[in-house]
Amino acid sequence: MNTSVSPAASGDTGIIGAIGRVIGWLERVSYSLLALPLRFAVATVFWNSGTTKLANWDATLQLFEDEYKLPLLPPDVAAHLGAGIELTTPVLLVLGLLTRPAALLLLGMTTIIEVFVYPQAWPTHIQWAAMLLVLLCRGAGNLSLDHWLARRFGAHR
Repeated sequence: MNTSVSPAASGDTGIIGAIGRVIGWLERVSYSLLALPLRFAVATVFWNSGTTKLANWDATLQLFEDEYKLPLLPPDVAAHLGAGIELTTPVLLVLGLLTRPAALLLLGMTTIIEVFVYPQAWPTHIQWAAMLLVLLCRGAGNLSLDHWLARRFGAHR
C-alpha cells in the first residue's frame, strides 16, 4: 500500500507551491547580501548631509545657531561634531569596519535629531533607526572588513 501523498495533494504544484518555493528562496538569501544595501543606504544619507555641511560652512554654522539649537553644546562645537560624524561613519559603514560602533553613533545622532531638531520627521528617522538597529544587532555581515579582521585575528562575534 502506497501512503505517500501526491505533489498535487501536498500543495507542491500550482500557485501555492510556487509561492512556497519563492518564499523558500527568499529565506535563503544570506544576511551578508542583505546587509550591503543597509550599510550603503545609511551611509549615503549621512555622507550627503556631511558634504552639504562642508559645501557652505557659514550656512551650516547659521543652521546650528538658529534652527538646530542643541542643548549643552555650543553651535560651532555641534556643527564640527555633526560634520565629523557624518563624514567618518559612512566610510566605516561602506567598508564594514567598526560597523557596530558606527551604527550606534549614528543611532544616537538620529535620536538627537529626532528629539531636539526635527521631531516631525519621525517617519524618516524611524527608517534610519530601523536600518541602524539591524546593523548594530547583526553587524556588517561576511562581506566586510569586520568579518575579515575577526577571521584574521580570531575574534569571536
